[in-house]
Amino acid sequence: MNSSKSPGLAGFGVLKNTTCHTEKKISVFFSIIFMTVGILSNSLAIAILMKAYQRFRQKSKASFLLLASGLVVTDLFGHLITGAIAVFVYASDKDWIRFNQSNILCSVFGICMVFFGLCPLFLGSVMAVERCIGVTKPIFHSTKMTSRHVKMMLTLVCLFAVLIALLPILRFRAYQIQASRTWCFYKTEHVEDWEDRFYLLLFSCLGLLALAISFLCNAVTGITLLRVKFKSQQRQGRSHHFEMIIQLLAIMCVSCICWSPFLVTMARIGINGSHSKETCETILFALRMATWNQILDPWVYILLRKAVLKNLYKITRGCCGVHIINLHMWELSSIKNSLKVAAISESPVSSKQINLQPLSSMGQ
Repeated sequence: MNSSKSPGLAGFGVLKNTTCHTEKKISVFFSIIFMTVGILSNSLAIAILMKAYQRFRQKSKASFLLLASGLVVTDLFGHLITGAIAVFVYASDKDWIRFNQSNILCSVFGICMVFFGLCPLFLGSVMAVERCIGVTKPIFHSTKMTSRHVKMMLTLVCLFAVLIALLPILRFRAYQIQASRTWCFYKTEHVEDWEDRFYLLLFSCLGLLALAISFLCNAVTGITLLRVKFKSQQRQGRSHHFEMIIQLLAIMCVSCICWSPFLVTMARIGINGSHSKETCETILFALRMATWNQILDPWVYILLRKAVLKNLYKITRGCCGVHIINLHMWELSSIKNSLKVAAISESPVSSKQINLQPLSSMGQ
């Protein structure tokens, strides 16, 4: 029987001749640490977001807060579910034959790995698009990006990620126990069937596409913010510009550094198939790198904000022996002035007023 199509036997061939060994005590320790830190970080981020959403519920920032809430909630459940399964596997001495006779646990583990891997990447790209629209087209954003539309986008993103995760099950392709015997995913060893390669390429291409969209939109947003700042020639909004640029750089760096190794590794396996030279240790290291993204997400999106930057600014200047002058630039709390400049430049009413001014002066 073909093990890739037989749920009851899926992945057990890997258990016989595995060449990837992990230290049980160390692995359990790291799994518990990763899960605990991820849950605490995302729980703190959710509390901060809920408080901020109550303040900005009727403002343009509400859409960003809704998307950020969806991201940290997804990361929270990802750490909670996948972390609990991983700890159980380690605690059971990775004896899959004993507790996974019907392959149900491996299927659930694989679905969670795909869903909680792709969904944060999709949400990150949607957040980048939302910020780009909010900065470059503020009038369109204020009229079209309502809370109802944002909730609809969140639902569609989650449903799409669920569909990708369930695709192998719908095609009667079981998720495979990996060579390290610690997690389940698409088939990554002896990949010869075109469908197994398709799943790997689909996962990696969607993830890389989400990173590319995030990178492009964040770059456009950063350039637009700088242009508005220099065009207005005002001190107002300087702290918010600085805060946004720091966040955008951190988001791009963390996402690319954490996810690129795993996505590229899966793409190589999908392209080369059975001729792939990716080792189990390489795949496991790339997976752990991707796990760090879910831990760092709340710190980048939520905790790296103006209050933290202000304190770091004071500490840095104090350590350098420079007297702190004119810190009122940090007291502004929104991007209203910058958006007003952009909105006035795009508004047809402003252009009419400008054209009518010389006519009125001639009449006088």
